[in-house]
Amino acid sequence: MSTQRLGIIMHGVTGRMGMNQHLIRSIVAIRAQGGVLLANGDRVMPDPILVGRNAEKMEKLAAAHGIARWGTDLDAALANPDDTVFFDAGTTQMRPQLLAKAIRAGKHVYCEKPIATNLNEAVEIARLAEEARAEKGLKSGAVQDKLFLPGLRKLDMLRRAGFFGEMLSVRLEFGYWVFEGDLQPIQRPSWNYRTEDGGGMILDMMCHWRYVLDNLFGEVQSISCLGATHIPKRWDESGKEYVATADDAAYATAELKGHNGEHVIAQMNMSWATRVRRDDLVTFHVDGTHGSAVAGLQECRAQSRVATPRPVWNPDVKQTMNFNDQWQEIPDTEFYDNGFKIQWEHFIRHVVEDAPYRWTLPEGAKGVQLVEAALQSWKERRWIDVPELKV
Repeated sequence: MSTQRLGIIMHGVTGRMGMNQHLIRSIVAIRAQGGVLLANGDRVMPDPILVGRNAEKMEKLAAAHGIARWGTDLDAALANPDDTVFFDAGTTQMRPQLLAKAIRAGKHVYCEKPIATNLNEAVEIARLAEEARAEKGLKSGAVQDKLFLPGLRKLDMLRRAGFFGEMLSVRLEFGYWVFEGDLQPIQRPSWNYRTEDGGGMILDMMCHWRYVLDNLFGEVQSISCLGATHIPKRWDESGKEYVATADDAAYATAELKGHNGEHVIAQMNMSWATRVRRDDLVTFHVDGTHGSAVAGLQECRAQSRVATPRPVWNPDVKQTMNFNDQWQEIPDTEFYDNGFKIQWEHFIRHVVEDAPYRWTLPEGAKGVQLVEAALQSWKERRWIDVPELKV
């Protein structure tokens, strides 16, 4: 069996997500395990070149992780025919232009979400990717990492097994307290709270919720959303005070068409101004006629119809039931690797051996569609239909 090289141009990997999840925990980890195994027994070894504006950062990052190649000239990197994949985890504002440049240079493209800040640009770059696929065989992919989390994979197993019966509703709770920066250091980048820099809860998280809802619970049909900027004043990385112009929370309800045709209601609360009293930083509570389940990032617990207790409402006495203890934990039946790494492996197989792959740029455009619908709902204070997106 042989090992073949795959040259990957990695742009924007000095940021938190790009460096930790995509470079260190995905590409470096894949290299350490001996590459990606193909169906015929061969392997693919990623050979990355790190590209960014700051030469000192690039050199230091490459040296720290045993990567031989780095540079500051993106055009030169795109001109190298030996590197056939372009990956971007830089700023959302620049992403459509960078992806278009890479596609026109004949590269397969893979990128973080959102794929654009507005739907017009998202559809335009998705359409360009589809044309390049049809004409030149170029592949595209958008990060949809939540689908590969252990908790959601267990939840999906329950769904595929028919555990829920008729699915009724989904309740999504996400968020935690992000420090303002005056008394304690911030733990998220300050640009997240400036609209002009591509920040905002709705833009950041609705892209995630779209693919989670579509794939696990049902296709989004309509949405009602209210955004908020609960903390109007924050302090940046240098301790300088600034005005938060982006939404730091959103509260939404969506109507879904379930996989079996049922009408499913999804409630989504997301906030960077809430203190956590739940099992995880994000939880998905699913109710169905035959059972319910609650999943976090790693764990999933379920309660079947026949194991559902009979609580009695009596506000005059202290509750004696421990409701948390009445749920059964879904066991780990396999090894759950890093979700970002798993999707990288899928994409590499898609590029090299044309393995099936559905997480494309058109799918990424659906996330931006839901972002715009949610923002429109907030602005106009009404329900917004989410039609089928045609690219």
